[in-house]
Amino acid sequence: MTSLEPLLPKTYQTSDPREKILCLPMDLASTEIFQIPELPGRSGMVLDTIRGPKEKISTPQGQARLLHELANIEMQAMELCLRTYLEYPQAPAQFRLELARLALDEARHLGLCLDGLKTFDIEFGHWPIHLNLWKTVSCDDSLLDRIVIVHRYLEASGLDAGNQIIDKLRSCQAVSIQKIMTTIHDEEIGHVDFGSRWYRKICELKGLDPVTDFPLRIEKLKVRLPKRVEKFDLKARKEAGFIDSEIELLMKLRDQFVKDLEAPRKI
Repeated sequence: MTSLEPLLPKTYQTSDPREKILCLPMDLASTEIFQIPELPGRSGMVLDTIRGPKEKISTPQGQARLLHELANIEMQAMELCLRTYLEYPQAPAQFRLELARLALDEARHLGLCLDGLKTFDIEFGHWPIHLNLWKTVSCDDSLLDRIVIVHRYLEASGLDAGNQIIDKLRSCQAVSIQKIMTTIHDEEIGHVDFGSRWYRKICELKGLDPVTDFPLRIEKLKVRLPKRVEKFDLKARKEAGFIDSEIELLMKLRDQFVKDLEAPRKI
């Protein structure tokens, strides 16, 4: 008897973070045709918006909260890499090979965060989490859309706050967490550079000029992008393959997001 239930990747079925890490290589190696779920499995409370006061990073509770939030981000990054891998089987073989390696990197980063949380006797799900990164993408995305959203916007935005957080951890002598953050930040530069390189290669394959395509694509996608307002880490972004005109465009977008967030809300 044939089951009519959609076949979901095990990485998405389980809500246990450790199981997700174990399932990822199997899903990447599978020849099955998978269906992508509306939302991946999660443990704990999932909210659309996380608000309220947060503990200072100089306190053990604040450092644990930082690791928890970082684990949430790395988990979604891992799941988004897998999603792109599964949804674009006709993408260039080298792109898919590098993307699979990125997914495994994100899984390793998630493991580092979970190990760090364990030192505080805290499990993932202790605090509410969000799925806002996952919700930013769509099954209707083109491959170029997906590269821009995930690698050149979401992951690139993560570079901006990285060094500031690392400096704060250094000042309060949180050595073990500082090492985790430094490892992730340094490797994420390579992940964003992956997006920069392949964005330009795919543009070339499609006969598009990346210099003119990028602003048009950002304009089309900006309604879906989270409003990131952190000050840019220009050095990290340039190491990750951004050119001056792209940085200028994204800084203007950030400035617009700041104005939108500061504008009085209509009642």
